[in-house]
Amino acid sequence: MTMSPRLRKFVLTTHITTSVGWLGAVAPYLALDITATVGQDLQTVRAAYLAMGVMVTYVIVPLALASVLVGIVNALGTPWGLFRHYWVLVKLLLTVFAATILLIETSTVRSLAQAAASEADPRELPGTLLHSIGGSVVLLLVLILSVYKPRGLTRYGWRRQQEQRRQQRGAPVR
Repeated sequence: MTMSPRLRKFVLTTHITTSVGWLGAVAPYLALDITATVGQDLQTVRAAYLAMGVMVTYVIVPLALASVLVGIVNALGTPWGLFRHYWVLVKLLLTVFAATILLIETSTVRSLAQAAASEADPRELPGTLLHSIGGSVVLLLVLILSVYKPRGLTRYGWRRQQEQRRQQRGAPVR
């Protein structure tokens, strides 16, 4: 199914907005995570954990889920397709992987925020720094794939291309 140009632009704009928003939200989250992990001031570390909980729940997770869903709609509605080009497929797999790890890690972040809100010393809590850095790297890889679009068709993409060529020449399709 190919979208109309107007709809395609809307979906593409929405996909770019949610994807860049996700990446953009991870940057301040990373700063908060560094503060929570290495900070010495009790109130600053407590505030960092509380802000991390809010950011994950109300900003990062919604943007990640929207990015995955709108990205799939975008791929299915354009000539790129979802399974025709390796770069689209790898981008999808990396994005789904990042979103899955994020959803798993969300309960940990919420637990850390709740623990920091209590009377306990939040400086003794473990951070989520490894996940923050890893997530940032994966999202940057997805961004690079989106910009450079390396060549290469999947087997499915190659077969579809051959079928389209046969149809254009009027040859029967098997």
